[in-house]
Amino acid sequence: MANDFEEPLLTDYSARFGMKALDMGFATLEQVLEALSEQVMDNYVNKRHRLLGDIFIEKGWMTLEQTVLVLKRLSEDKKKIKTPS
Repeated sequence: MANDFEEPLLTDYSARFGMKALDMGFATLEQVLEALSEQVMDNYVNKRHRLLGDIFIEKGWMTLEQTVLVLKRLSEDKKKIKTPS
């Protein structure tokens, strides 16, 4: 399970990280599906939960810099949704 530091990241970003990486051209659909499958399998066999960004970096599919850009874009998108116009 996630630690206290990771919990907000999981809640805010994990479901959308793969789609945003795909939209930004940093990942393919096949990579997103494989990473999600690995994440689910890790959880199923009680391995440490890994964020999708971590999986992408471990596999060499994305750089740390690209991962940070995706997280920044997700954060910006979240702020736009919360800010009343």
